[in-house]
Amino acid sequence: MSDNLYVDFISYALVGFAILIVGLFLFEITTKNKEFALIFKGNVSAALSLGGRLIGLAIVVRAAAENSVSLSDMLIWGLIGIVALIVLFYIAEGISILVGKMTHVKVTIVSAVDNNNIAVGLLILVISVAVGMVIAGCLSYEG
Repeated sequence: MSDNLYVDFISYALVGFAILIVGLFLFEITTKNKEFALIFKGNVSAALSLGGRLIGLAIVVRAAAENSVSLSDMLIWGLIGIVALIVLFYIAEGISILVGKMTHVKVTIVSAVDNNNIAVGLLILVISVAVGMVIAGCLSYEG
């Protein structure tokens, strides 16, 4: 950190916003849903799902900004948050497929979001926020 509070604020804010933008882009290209297109067609489930991942990432970015020892440290933790939320989505999708097989119901998170299943979108939102909070809670250099 520099001795200039304003420079630090602008630097950390710009890196934080950049992490959020990169996260949104990567969330969009790594899932089978094209959530932005679905959102603009009025799909509430897609908005909840993507919005939840953005909130989860923002929670991580906030903790990274607060606890990082440098901008590069903050960037690394932001990227870890992005990867964790992408992996989480695929784990949740795998669990939904397994549960579907056990209950003889052919449903996936991707198809549920495509079909505007608001309950599934809300579930992804809640899981994403929970994961963001757990990652944020782990971002500390105190012993």
